Amino acid sequence: MADNIIIRVQSPDGMKKIPSTKRETAAAFLKKVAKEFGFNSNGFSIYLNRNKTGEILSQNKTLSLLKIKHGDMLFLFPSGSSGSSGEVMDTVQEDEIDQYLAKQDGKIYRNRDPQLCRHGALGKCVHCVPLEPFDEDYLNHLDPPVKHMSFHAYIRKLTGGADKGKFAALENISCKIKSGCEGHPPWPEGICTKCQPSAITLNRQKYRHVDNIMFENHTIADRFLDFWRKTGSQRMGYLYGRYTEHKDIPLGIRAEVAAIYEPPQNATQNSLELLEDPKAAAVEEIAAKLGLCKVGWIFTDLLSEDTRIGTVRYSRNKDSYYLSAEECITAGYFQNQQPNPCRLSREGHFGSKFVTVVATGGPDNQVHFEGYQVSNQCMALVRDECLLPCRDAPELGYAKESSPEQYVPDVFYKDKDKFGNDVTFLARPLPVEYLIIDITTTFPKDPQYTFSSTQRFPIENRDVLGETQDFHSLATYLSQCTSTVFLDIVSDFHLLLFLVTNEVMPLRDSIGLLLDAVKTSNEDLAQTWKKSEQWATIEQLCSTVGGQPSSSLEYGAMGGPSVPASSSAMWSCLHCTFMNQPGTEHCEMCSLPRS
Repeated sequence: MADNIIIRVQSPDGMKKIPSTKRETAAAFLKKVAKEFGFNSNGFSIYLNRNKTGEILSQNKTLSLLKIKHGDMLFLFPSGSSGSSGEVMDTVQEDEIDQYLAKQDGKIYRNRDPQLCRHGALGKCVHCVPLEPFDEDYLNHLDPPVKHMSFHAYIRKLTGGADKGKFAALENISCKIKSGCEGHPPWPEGICTKCQPSAITLNRQKYRHVDNIMFENHTIADRFLDFWRKTGSQRMGYLYGRYTEHKDIPLGIRAEVAAIYEPPQNATQNSLELLEDPKAAAVEEIAAKLGLCKVGWIFTDLLSEDTRIGTVRYSRNKDSYYLSAEECITAGYFQNQQPNPCRLSREGHFGSKFVTVVATGGPDNQVHFEGYQVSNQCMALVRDECLLPCRDAPELGYAKESSPEQYVPDVFYKDKDKFGNDVTFLARPLPVEYLIIDITTTFPKDPQYTFSSTQRFPIENRDVLGETQDFHSLATYLSQCTSTVFLDIVSDFHLLLFLVTNEVMPLRDSIGLLLDAVKTSNEDLAQTWKKSEQWATIEQLCSTVGGQPSSSLEYGAMGGPSVPASSSAMWSCLHCTFMNQPGTEHCEMCSLPRS
């Protein structure tokens, strides 16, 4: 009896007492721990100390030889757990902007107040001491007020204090039953508190992963809106750009949009349907080589109010909705596809920087761009298939009920009743404003251009408009370019995509030098690529589709084939800049003559 001992084992899910003996081997003891906690044999590690020192390995040494006594506390960490200084912290490759902001001071420095400060120039007091980046009073007094602190300010808040964030960890919400529970039959025959996911009470998120969305110039958005202007049908596209520092908010992040890629889709006035995209991998590859990534998605919800003056209907407001439940679910789906790498999360990722932009009518009946994200709670509900839209109320979602096929935890939200009391409601139905985070969307005063071409190459997947990407359109594009700088001519995202994905002569394996030239704005690299056999072949193909022998073609300023102007080309109105269909002599928007 004297050999019997009890060892306490502390894990992230709580503490358990494991009966053992002094003569029991470490290997046998670890098997007991694995069975008690529901792990497989290599799914965890046990240490003598909380700081992960003195690991107990599976070996034939007895517990007495390892100096483990009755009542000792051991510390269990699941594989991949970050703990206080875990492996994930060292192995997760965070985004460049996250690495940069993590090294910044982040404090809000204030000047000496001449009225309140009673000290010298080198002193500090409560009226001028630097503020922390998560100071809510400071954020609320900005113009306009900031409702959500930046994600890195939130991390500073977690990792501040006396313990310096020693026990800070960001946990991703799970709505699924934990696997590996052997104490009862699987769902629906059985469930216990150990494997049952916790109920979710929806709260408005206090932070956001992206604090500002900025289009580099108006041309990017205008070209996207052209599809709706010409057809009346809605349109969707992916935003490609980069993440940079947003200096208006402490430790803020800005998503800068450099291009919009429009995937294959079926569109009507009231609906959008995405189709399978065979070019998706090529687009991602080109964007990566250009130093860009997919930062979000954009869609239109526009309805003309008065075509004579170009106004649109103001339909998304506080009396209707800002994002519908179906759009929130789609945004959550995209955000789950683009997780945010994070060192403080056990899984190595937390939340997402992927943004949603809606082109819709504003209070002045003009087109406005509104930016959003959905909360991490919404992402979890969407990922685990717990959230549904309501058919007859777009502003309401619906938390699924448990079925024999799926256990769904209870979802609640808090609101005020008619007497002003806080009341908890079951999320059936659910107002989607609990899931939405709004983001300011802007255009710079001084336009920026990642792609410097002034001529417009046709946008992909617009065959319904008669705009096709082929060598005839390439020949027309090259002949109309007035610039003598080759880099400016080829610096067009849609042109580069065509050169890589066309079926006649795809340049996927030989365009790397040109992409480097566009990325670094290096004309010498562009000229080097221009002398390649690939570009000579492209010129020859353009000459062929021009309908003349290559020896008798006229050449434009850039040395490419010149194709005569044709009445079959679309033309831009000189008065309102509307792009009109080929063969028309009067503008379809303002009705003025072509000349």
